[in-house]
Amino acid sequence: MTTFSVPTKEQVAPANQEIFNNLEKALGFVPNLYATIAYSNNGLSRYLAYQNAKTTLSNKEKEVVNLVVSQVNGCLYCQSAHTVLGKMNGFTDEQLIEFRKGTSHDAKLKTLVQLTADITQNKGRASAELVDAYFAQGYTKENLVDLILQISDKTAMNYLHNLTQIPIDFPLAPSL
Repeated sequence: MTTFSVPTKEQVAPANQEIFNNLEKALGFVPNLYATIAYSNNGLSRYLAYQNAKTTLSNKEKEVVNLVVSQVNGCLYCQSAHTVLGKMNGFTDEQLIEFRKGTSHDAKLKTLVQLTADITQNKGRASAELVDAYFAQGYTKENLVDLILQISDKTAMNYLHNLTQIPIDFPLAPSL
C-alpha cells in the first residue's frame, strides 16, 4: 500500500502555507492530520471552515462526540488528540475513558455517548429508543442535526488517519 508522509509547509499550496502559519500561531504547531489534509489544495480550508462552524453543541459535548466516534472507528490519532482537547475542556481522565467505553455518570452525557455510538456503528440508523432518550434529556431536533454534522466531521478525520496512518503527534490515548 502507498505510504504517506506528512507534507511540510514548503510542499503545500500557498493558500495552505498561510493556514499552516495561522495554525502555528494559534496552536504552536500544525497537527500532522491537518497537514495531511493539505495534500488537497482546497481541503484544509474547507475542512477548517466546516469544523469551526457554529453549532448548538457545547465544546464539551463536541469532545464527547469526537471521542466516541473515534473509538467506534478505531482511530488512535483522534482518540489521542481529543483526549488532550477533552482535558482542556475540563474533563478528567476517568470521564474521558468512560466516554470511550460508551458510558458516563452524567445522565445527559451518557445519552449523548450512547446515541453517538449507535449512529456511528449503524451508519445513521439509530435505535428509536436512543433517539427518544436523547430528546427526553432536553436535546432538540436542531441538536440532533448538529450531532450528525459533528459525527460526520470526526468520521472524515478518522477515515483519513486510518487510511494514511501518519504519525500521531499527541500523547497516546490510553488503551481500553
